Amino acid sequence: MPDPTPHPDSQQPLQPPTNPFGDFPPAREAAALRVVVADDNPVVRAGLTALLSGREDITVVAEAADGRQAYEAAHQHRPDVVLLDVRMPGVDGISALPYLVQIAPVVMLTYSRESEIVQEALRRGAGGYLVHGEFTAGQLVDAVRDIKEGRAHFTPTAAGALLAQLRQSQAPGPQPPLPEGLGQSSSATAYGISNSAHLHAQPQQPSGTANFTLPPTPIPPTSSENLSQVQPRVGQSSSGWASGRPAAPDRSRFQLSTREAEIMDHIASGMTNQQIAATCFISEKTVKNHINRIFAKLHSTSRSEAAAKWLGTAPDSHRGLG
Repeated sequence: MPDPTPHPDSQQPLQPPTNPFGDFPPAREAAALRVVVADDNPVVRAGLTALLSGREDITVVAEAADGRQAYEAAHQHRPDVVLLDVRMPGVDGISALPYLVQIAPVVMLTYSRESEIVQEALRRGAGGYLVHGEFTAGQLVDAVRDIKEGRAHFTPTAAGALLAQLRQSQAPGPQPPLPEGLGQSSSATAYGISNSAHLHAQPQQPSGTANFTLPPTPIPPTSSENLSQVQPRVGQSSSGWASGRPAAPDRSRFQLSTREAEIMDHIASGMTNQQIAATCFISEKTVKNHINRIFAKLHSTSRSEAAAKWLGTAPDSHRGLG
């Protein structure tokens, strides 16, 4: 008759403990930040798309060559951020802006640095304003990420226009009193930036553009509360914005002559050889000779590649930046 006493080596294996969180759904990977790039210059669009698409957390879902295409792309893809140029054929960026901000945050990314344009863009709802040549590739990526979270970004030219607007908006006369203990030894008007009454003036409605007949959309007013977001982002060194003046792309390493740099600026703006020749009062053959030397110095084989390096939007333009 077998021994009923179990042998020590025949003990049942221990059961793993029950997971108390087994009823939770599995964690989902964070969705990539979706961007629409709108610029009429195909070279700029290609450079921006290559730069942004090279980041794991960002994807360019569509490109657009004018304001109408930008609206159609935003309406279809529902992006997280729209990068919008100011001057485009057909429907320009300023005209499309108040419609686009109803879909997604918009940051202006442009060569236009006029104070009036900057202020109008902000009145129409832009969440940031970046002027080409005043930011690095890493700072552009930071700006796209921050705009999605509601943090504004402005390059020095735009920040200067914003400061001028604030100063000009201060009407003469008595200002609202300061909290007790502040401004006792100074004129209260020196600190009257909290008076935003004149910042709420109704801006002009978008200019009429052919075949752009979207319904009227309210334009978000610019207030001192909105403008207060500028200060934290201008002058922060953590993202490379030192003393409100971010480092421009380091072009000295290319060792271009003055004339070559001028022609490279024209290439980056999308001009043809014929247009460059007319602008610089030289022959097209001379332009081609300059371009050949430029390509050699920039180690580039195409206009788009050279422009991306010149503008600092090539993925390897600023090594070590996020």
